[in-house]
Amino acid sequence: MNKDYSKQVFSDILPVEKSFELLLERLDFFGIHRLSPETIHVNKSQGRITAEPIFAKYSSPFYHSAAMDGYAVRFTDTFSAIETSPCMLKVGTAAVPVNTGDPIPQGFNAVIMIEDVNVVNDCIEIYRSVTPYQHVRVIGEDIVTTELIIPENHKIRPIDIGAMLASGHLEVAVRKRPVVAIIPTGTEIIEPDVVRDRPPKPPEIIEYNSAVLSGLAMELGAEAKRFGIVRDDLEEIKEAIKEATKVSDIVLVNAGVGRGSEDFTATAIEQLGAVIVHGVSIKPGKPLVIGFVNNRPVFGMPGYPVSAYLAFQMFVRPTVARLLGVVTGDREKVAAKISRQLSSQMGVDEFIRVKVGVVGGEYITTPVGRGAGLMMSLVKADGIVRIPASSEGLQAGTKVEVELIRSKGEIKNTIVCIGSHDNSLDILANTIKKRYPEFSLSSAHVGSMGGLIALGKGEAHIAGTHLLDEQSGEYNVPFIKRLLPNKEILIVNLLYRQQGLLVKSGNPKKIKGFRDLIRDDIVFINRQVGSGTRLLLDKHLRELGINPSMIKGYERAEYTHMTVASDVLTGLADTGLAIYSSAKALGLDFIPVANERYDLAIPYEFIDTEMIKVVLKIIREDEEFRGIVRSLGGYDTRDMGKVIVLD
Repeated sequence: MNKDYSKQVFSDILPVEKSFELLLERLDFFGIHRLSPETIHVNKSQGRITAEPIFAKYSSPFYHSAAMDGYAVRFTDTFSAIETSPCMLKVGTAAVPVNTGDPIPQGFNAVIMIEDVNVVNDCIEIYRSVTPYQHVRVIGEDIVTTELIIPENHKIRPIDIGAMLASGHLEVAVRKRPVVAIIPTGTEIIEPDVVRDRPPKPPEIIEYNSAVLSGLAMELGAEAKRFGIVRDDLEEIKEAIKEATKVSDIVLVNAGVGRGSEDFTATAIEQLGAVIVHGVSIKPGKPLVIGFVNNRPVFGMPGYPVSAYLAFQMFVRPTVARLLGVVTGDREKVAAKISRQLSSQMGVDEFIRVKVGVVGGEYITTPVGRGAGLMMSLVKADGIVRIPASSEGLQAGTKVEVELIRSKGEIKNTIVCIGSHDNSLDILANTIKKRYPEFSLSSAHVGSMGGLIALGKGEAHIAGTHLLDEQSGEYNVPFIKRLLPNKEILIVNLLYRQQGLLVKSGNPKKIKGFRDLIRDDIVFINRQVGSGTRLLLDKHLRELGINPSMIKGYERAEYTHMTVASDVLTGLADTGLAIYSSAKALGLDFIPVANERYDLAIPYEFIDTEMIKVVLKIIREDEEFRGIVRSLGGYDTRDMGKVIVLD
């Protein structure tokens, strides 16, 4: 019995493979395959996909031509030439002057280079015989008439354009570009141009997903057609989808794919056609909707940027490739050791964005942010790791397969810095890329202790650290001796910095110091366990006899000084311990607590590598770098680049 594909067929949540199977099934049913061809000028065909094979109309070259400057001769006339008894050929009859590319005169079949002859009056003197068609480009040497130039379903490259033109083609049949319509939805979103003159106001959100989705579509060779923002209104969304199916091959409706009171995308698709999937067991990207309207695939894309990106790569990308008649092809993959433990929810395939570097000849990968709304996690990521639905997570040190977003070459030239966060590392990363474009710095913020442990495991080239030993009053050295007793470490000072309590401008709650953290009206935001800032806090709490359990928010932690500052600015916390530059950056007030030394710990095994030489050269010699760091506020660079002696 034939299936009725016009009916809605979906369960609440489907596995990835089943969702993709349903998509392919419906594409086949509706006859949605490669698009029909169009004919365009060869000069405008770069990046397009051929719709038919291209065979040579003409040979290239299409006449015998001189490959060198010299004289065209008949090779039989040169048989007698030897060093001791040269052969004389009369110019104009037995030897004809030719330049490179000139046609070979009728009846001649070789060329003697001009530097191999001696001109004597109206003759040339030849000292050795020549072979047939010596220094002659014969007809069809490069391309022979009827030869296949490029096959069907081939992505045209610049060199292919040259070959087509050389073989007599001015036009080529290519696949039409699939048109991908993108409909951003949401009453709260605004066009990016609006913020040219004013900042966004709550609950406004700058609309940017359509730009990302458009770029992804164009990367594949499709044409992106972006519609204007549509409010959260069922009838308006339906009307936009209907219009989009008239002018496109694929429709992406961004946002409104959940099951809330203002989520209308699935309902709109269902009322206009059929929904085949509403919910895929992936994280992020779970609420994806797949349906068909007017024989067009319509995807309800999640509103969070990472979810939308992953949904595009997994479902829209192969659909576009199908219309173009090409294979998407897998991205480059590497086996890498994961640097820290990752837990994951069973029953859902989770896709983790990761940084990747090569340390000691081994690929090391470190997770970045996991939230579906964290666009910067994709900006910073080098690859993606898939944790299958059957797994509860990954142990530190586990070998994982990483699908790369960046090339292996870029990753091999990445300086892996794991440890304490500091804003100056961003400046260092930019300076490295500016001065030495072949290198890049990747920093993962796991705290000073975590950084030193990473060095011990051979998972990083550099660790940023600011650990204060209470007994000796010394920074970093005692911890390095204790944690890395069998590893030779170079300690280089980067800077001295001010740590303190961050409060909103004007200090509305009149916070003066650590004793205020136990007040009923104060919410604190902490740093992660193992960070130098956390250790500094705990030291002061012990000295004051304050039990951490008395502080509201002590257990909630952030991984960077800037996120602490952001939490205070936005009211998620009343105060937090962070560096002065983060307070200055966000216009917060600052209550000084300590001046600390922030060092870079570098294993000696990496000192002679070009990457580390670049780092040391910048921090020791680059005055522009130092000046920018000082301008951030709260930094002293007097010892920048100085080696700290391990007593």
